[in-house]
Amino acid sequence: MRVWDEIVERARLYPSPHNSQPIKLRPLDDTSAALYYDLDLGLPAESFGIPFAHVCAGVFLESLAVVAAGLGSTVVESLDTRPMDFGSTDRLHPLGVVRLEPRTVSPEDEERLRVFLARRTSRRPYEDRLVPEHVLAPLTALAAAAGHDFRTTSDPAIVRRVVRVNQATLFSDLENDAVYDEIMTWLRFSRREAAERADGLSAEAMLMPGPLLRFAMGHRGLWHAPVVGAGIRTMYLNTMRGVRQLGWLEGPFGAPADHIEAGRTFMRLWLALAAADVHLHPFGTVITNPGSHRVFADAVSADEGGDRMAWMLFRFGYSSPPPVAHRRPAAAMLLPASA
Repeated sequence: MRVWDEIVERARLYPSPHNSQPIKLRPLDDTSAALYYDLDLGLPAESFGIPFAHVCAGVFLESLAVVAAGLGSTVVESLDTRPMDFGSTDRLHPLGVVRLEPRTVSPEDEERLRVFLARRTSRRPYEDRLVPEHVLAPLTALAAAAGHDFRTTSDPAIVRRVVRVNQATLFSDLENDAVYDEIMTWLRFSRREAAERADGLSAEAMLMPGPLLRFAMGHRGLWHAPVVGAGIRTMYLNTMRGVRQLGWLEGPFGAPADHIEAGRTFMRLWLALAAADVHLHPFGTVITNPGSHRVFADAVSADEGGDRMAWMLFRFGYSSPPPVAHRRPAAAMLLPASA
């Protein structure tokens, strides 16, 4: 079953909330494998934390398809879209079975795999220039093909407002004990810790000195202090310099199958931007915090009728190369093969 070793070695680079890497894969034979979501690596404390577990599954499935295509296989899916129960005693939630079929690798397959392997989240300050329309136009059609709307704004007032909302949301979420405990589980305060754990959010990636981040997170009551709190807020906002554009996705978001397709769509857009050397940084907490979500949706006049939702928000643009986010080895993602 070495084919799965080769595929997982690359597919493990998929992005996940808080870099928690919850997807597991159990090879059934040389051409099929069962997929699971490890509930112990999920983020259920946040509002919409459970739906975004299936969004993460969709991101992984698109990543898997890209990797497999670049290595000469088409992925055929038989998905299990039952809702997740984070209180279940069975901590591996089944996502379905995937099967590999041979295909001829095209130059486009090779290029998409190259882009996937090079892709990174950038929390660095962005350059003060717009991404040209010829880069963005194909994303509208790409999203529409999946029943979603890709929208964007470069209106300075709206961008400034949403960036401020993103900052305020971080401080608001940290007042929620459950969310705070969840975030603290995934913070890595030093390069050594980030490398050894090979998961989570590193201080380096967040552009914060590790000792300062540890102090600030360990003394959240001080965030309201006039001097200390203002200093921390200013440092966080400094990482948002140069933001000229925001993008978001609106579409069906009512059931697990919708959430999976949403994640798949987002990953396709991300790779299309990465192919043009454009970085992005999701503003996930603005979406999952109910109050912040309302402010954002009102600011951009989002269409959220019926089962539709503005379910993904991100800044995008040009930045210097961000630090590499560590990933656990492929072996940590692979479950023992079936007998």
